[in-house]
Amino acid sequence: MATASEPRFLVLHGLRLKGFAEAEPVAAGAGLAAADVDGMLQALAAEGLTSHREGRISGWSLTPAGRDEHRRLVQDELDATGAKDVVHESYRRFLTLNPELLGVCTAWQLRPEGEAQVMNDHSDPDYDRQVVARLAAVDEEVQPVTAELSGALERYGLYGPRLRAALERVQAGEPDWFTKPVLDSYHTVWFELHEDLLCTLGLERATEAGA
Repeated sequence: MATASEPRFLVLHGLRLKGFAEAEPVAAGAGLAAADVDGMLQALAAEGLTSHREGRISGWSLTPAGRDEHRRLVQDELDATGAKDVVHESYRRFLTLNPELLGVCTAWQLRPEGEAQVMNDHSDPDYDRQVVARLAAVDEEVQPVTAELSGALERYGLYGPRLRAALERVQAGEPDWFTKPVLDSYHTVWFELHEDLLCTLGLERATEAGA
């Protein structure tokens, strides 16, 4: 049975993944109510674990103490649940899919024209359909990986539906949901899942080739 993470940890973890964000996107990624997350962020700030920056672009981030606390809680969760082997094996499977996803995203942004690559202006529907079909094939491969992860740790349960929802919006003719950073696009969610696996296992991107 999957282990449910404590809300306090989910907020720290969500903010770790976002890097810098207001309460609402942290709540959406964690599966919590935005009002509850806002209150928890305030409480975490009182502990010295989060800080809020005001200005033209405002948002929350972890303090150095908050990052240390997050690392401690991640390790405690893995130790308590015995989920490390499952997460590590899922991560290895994810890595085999990552080059194809990155290639598909590149193909969405650039298309061949003779011997050159030009910006894809989405004026060739046949080309776009082929790229979307490749994205759908990647999604079919990654869904079992997210299911395996969520079977061990409940907090991974939102990734599969978020990826599928982005794919369906692309298939419905909304191209921004392929790679646009400010949306919960396919690439955005994929990148977040990748970062989640890395920080859960205490790895850096520079070392993952040997994972």
